[in-house]
Amino acid sequence: MEQSFGYCNVSSFWWLTMFDKNVAQGVFITFEGGEGAGKSTQVKILANQLEEHGFKVLQTREPGGSLGAEDIRELLVTGAPDRWSASTETLLNFAARDDHLRTTIRPALQSGSVVICDRFMDSTRAYQGSAGGAQKDLIEHLEHSIIGTTVPDLTFIFDIDPDIGLSRTKSRNHGNEDRFENKPESFHQTLRQAFLDIANNEPERCVVIDASKSQSDVASSIWTIIENRLRIK
Repeated sequence: MEQSFGYCNVSSFWWLTMFDKNVAQGVFITFEGGEGAGKSTQVKILANQLEEHGFKVLQTREPGGSLGAEDIRELLVTGAPDRWSASTETLLNFAARDDHLRTTIRPALQSGSVVICDRFMDSTRAYQGSAGGAQKDLIEHLEHSIIGTTVPDLTFIFDIDPDIGLSRTKSRNHGNEDRFENKPESFHQTLRQAFLDIANNEPERCVVIDASKSQSDVASSIWTIIENRLRIK
């Protein structure tokens, strides 16, 4: 029996490990996708649902998620689109990620929390790597050195036409954090395909979600997957 979520057919999740809300080791879930895909809203919805079912939940984001990482975030998401080279962005992201992992993510996982992160390593692969042109070897080396084994257990890839996503961003209040939104259209088209390629290359970790659907439909699709993942009854 197969269940369809957006563009991805996911089998009945027999291969997924059962997670118990009382076990010591937590669960690491990431949300990925282009601009205006609705990730942040769905992170909040999922966190509330899991808390209602008795799970300890930590919501976090990248770049950011810790004091040091939030300082670096401002460098990355503000200013002119061409403020940094893709290699510089990669190094800044991983500097932030190192602090985020050490001070926020790993302690929460060790305490048994479900960590839900709005963006993580796949955003660097897509934004700085595929769309930006940073060397793959550089990104892989930094992943090995800084992320190590702290790889997400489950990643939702939010897929949406970049034109629709960018039109959504115009109506939201994000202050001056619009550096990547102001990248050229070709950047965003490449970005979309990069995320789909990641999902295709790692189907056991990644699930593609059709982010053009209504907020309630997207939330329902995510929750169905989570129910199977965490064996929620």
